[in-house]
Order: sequence, then C-alpha cells, then structure tokens
Amino acid sequence: MRTPGQNISPVNNHFQSGGAPPPILPESKPKSGFGRHLLIILLNLFLALFLASGFVSLMDDSLVLLFGLHLLTVMSGILTFIAMLAAVLVYGLMGLTPVIPKRVFLPVTLFYVAGLLVSLLILIYTFDRAPQGDWVLSLCQVLLVMGLVWWLQGGVKFRWPIVEDKHLGDRSFSWGNLSVFVLVNVFVLLPAAIVSVFFLAALAVDHYSEGFMALRPNGFSVQVRKYVRNDGKTIELFPMAHVADARFYQKVSQTFPTNSIILMEGVTDDRNLLTNKISYRRMAKSLGLSEQRQEFVPQRGEMVDADVDVDQFSKDTIDFLNLVMLVHAKGVTPANVQTLMQYSPPPHLQDEFINDLVHKRNQRVLEEIRLELPETDNLMVPWGVAHMPGIARAIQKSGFRLSETQEYMVIQFRKNRDR
Repeated sequence: MRTPGQNISPVNNHFQSGGAPPPILPESKPKSGFGRHLLIILLNLFLALFLASGFVSLMDDSLVLLFGLHLLTVMSGILTFIAMLAAVLVYGLMGLTPVIPKRVFLPVTLFYVAGLLVSLLILIYTFDRAPQGDWVLSLCQVLLVMGLVWWLQGGVKFRWPIVEDKHLGDRSFSWGNLSVFVLVNVFVLLPAAIVSVFFLAALAVDHYSEGFMALRPNGFSVQVRKYVRNDGKTIELFPMAHVADARFYQKVSQTFPTNSIILMEGVTDDRNLLTNKISYRRMAKSLGLSEQRQEFVPQRGEMVDADVDVDQFSKDTIDFLNLVMLVHAKGVTPANVQTLMQYSPPPHLQDEFINDLVHKRNQRVLEEIRLELPETDNLMVPWGVAHMPGIARAIQKSGFRLSETQEYMVIQFRKNRDR
C-alpha cells in the first residue's frame, strides 16, 4: 500500500512484478585528460587562425580591387604564413592520432594546397584577373570555416569552443591510422603533387610560348616553324635557348641552307653600359649544358646582326641588368646579397623590362626581316623562345602562312647517346 509522498520508481515496480533485476551499467569514464584538453585548444586556435587569415585576406583583396589600397597586405601575408604552418602541424597530428576528426580538419589543412593549384591556373590563363581570383579564394576560405562551424554546432550560432570533447574520437593512437596515413601520402598524395606541378608547368610553358616550347617527361623541346608567302619567300623561326644540349645547337646549325640569310640574336653594348657582361656560362656549367654563344656557330648561310644595343634600353632596365649580372658573374656573396637587399625596384619596372627586352628587340628583328626579304628566298630567325610568338604574329599579318613544323629536343633530363 502506498503511503502519501511515497515515490515508486519503475525499478521498484519491476521488483514488485517479480521480474529479474535490471543490469547494472558501468559508469562511463570521462574521456578528457590533459593531452586531450591541450589538443582541443590547439584545434580551436587553428580554426580561429584559419578564419582570421581568410577574413583579413578577403578585406585586403577587397581594398585592392575597389580602391587599389594595400593597407592589410602585410598583415594578410603574416597570418597566412602562420596559418599554413599550423595546417602542416595539424595535418601531421592527424597521422599520429585518430582522435582528430578528419572530416572536419582534412579539408581545412588541404585548402592551401588546392588554393595554390587554382592560383597557378589563374596566373597561367588569366594573369590580369589574379586579384579577382585571390578574392574568390579568400571568400571560399571564410565560407569553409563558417560551414564547419555551422555543422559542428548544429546551426547558425556561434559559441566557444568550436571543437568540443564530443567531436573527438576515442582512440589516442592506432597503428592502422598511422600506416594508412603514411601509405596515402607516399603513394597517392606525393605522386599526385608531383604530377600536378609538372602538368601546371607544362601548361605554363605551352601557354606563354604559344606552343613554340613544350615540357615533356624527358625534357624540353622546341617547335621550329616554317612560314611561306605566295611568292615563294620563306621564313623559318628557330626558338632558341641561352643554355641547352650541345647537340641541339649542332643540329640547328646544320639545317640552314647555303643560300639563306640568318638574322642573329645578340644584344650589343658599344658604350659599355653594362658593368658585367651578359653571360650564361655559370648557369650552363652548373646544369651540365652548353652556352649558346659558344656552341651555336652556323657554318652555312650569311649571318646578319639583327639585335639592338644596350643604349636603347631604359635606365631602370640597365640598372636591373647590372644587378642581375653582378650576382650571376660573381656568385651569391655577402656583399652581393647586401646589394640585392638594398635594391628598391622603381614603379613599372616590369613593364619597362618587358618592353626593352622583348618588344623593342622584336621590332628591330622585324625591321631587318623587311630589309632582307628582297635579297633572299630563305630567311632564318634563330631567336629566343620569348620572342617567337610576337614575331610569328607579325609575319603572318604580312602575308606569310605556316607550312610545316619540326620538333627539336633542347634539354634532355636523361641524356642518351645517339645510336
């Protein structure tokens, strides 16, 4: 009989009904410990740093696009660098312990890798749209973190900490986790990274040279193109490199007809404006290659100088060339490093440099082409790869059409002897 105030629990009812007593469940032990608590702090700080880096980058890119201001560029760079270091740390910890939820932190840690690949694609195909691309990547970074916060906390609410003990796994270490992590990185991610870098490099070489140079698995190749006009005049463009295998220079020299005129590349310096002469000997020696100036000596045809003199360059370009050639001629010494650190490039140096070294020289060789065409039926133009696209477009506009191509290996990664 129940007395007033007596509380009969379901367990008592179970006993009263004559059933067996319920099983006694062991109390769950708390998972949290010092190491686990420290890991939670680290993961939260990483997400906060990643979010701050993305937000500051987004603000900086917005200021650059809208007003041309770089007020936050330095801060954005510092935060991005620290966040990348933290991403490497967290990524390594995921291999050591399965406690860290990979569904949350794997996309975050690999974001910078994916962002770098996308940035390179943007730079290759739409260089002038790079600021817009940076803005989109910064926005994606912010949205990624906000989406993870929404997922972890179950809605559009924010509370600290973002990552709690309940989000972590149970096991602190697993040989299986470590083994899979190592195998995936060594046999999947590392080869994928190498292939991606090679693929992007090949795209860049092909795009910027407009197909005159190509990066192959076995080395660099160039495409020699022959252009013909209706009156029978021919112009052959030979993309050259300042350093290459000696066999390349020899093969090119042997293709010139005896009755051809060869428009030679080579900037002169009659007024001695360059304090250190332009030379690629050090580069060729370090790479085990040959220098064009030494090996490329055509034995047939008439050679004509068709390049500019240094005095046609701007003062900024000459100063920059002197600085580059100082390091190239005398090596990386403490004095040269100090000179480099003290150098402050003037505004628009890039535009002046390209105009002097590419456009002015292209204009000079095109003028020489017009002068020499009445004197010969075969005009050979062995100039640098960077000049080929502009020269090709100009001669096609003047009535020449592409008739045939031939590929030559310039540099072989694995040198094979001719059989």
